[in-house]
Amino acid sequence: QVQLVESGGGLVQAGDSLRVSCTASGRTISTLAMAWFRQVAGKERESVAAISRSGGSTLYTDSVKGRFTISRDNAKNTVYLQMNSLKPEDTAVYYCAARQGTWGSLNPQLYNAWGQGTQVTVSS
Repeated sequence: QVQLVESGGGLVQAGDSLRVSCTASGRTISTLAMAWFRQVAGKERESVAAISRSGGSTLYTDSVKGRFTISRDNAKNTVYLQMNSLKPEDTAVYYCAARQGTWGSLNPQLYNAWGQGTQVTVSS
């Protein structure tokens, strides 16, 4: 079973950039599709971005298209989410998730391994 640990969250101002990372242990992520989700307390978990196991295919939810970029470095067993032009509504706990398979998905029910999350707060 893969273990996922997110890092890199913090407090930034609107318009700033931030990169969060997800480092895996226990197995290689090269056979796993990966994704980022986010959640605000009291609300449902929301999809953010997903990436295929090779990194050649990515998906984004509409609200982050053009601002966020998901990427992966299989040699480092790490997935990244580069967030630019951050907005206050991007404030949430960001979770990394993994699923066995080739293609990423924005459906959280397809993922069976989750990290503990990292808080991202964007002030106006």
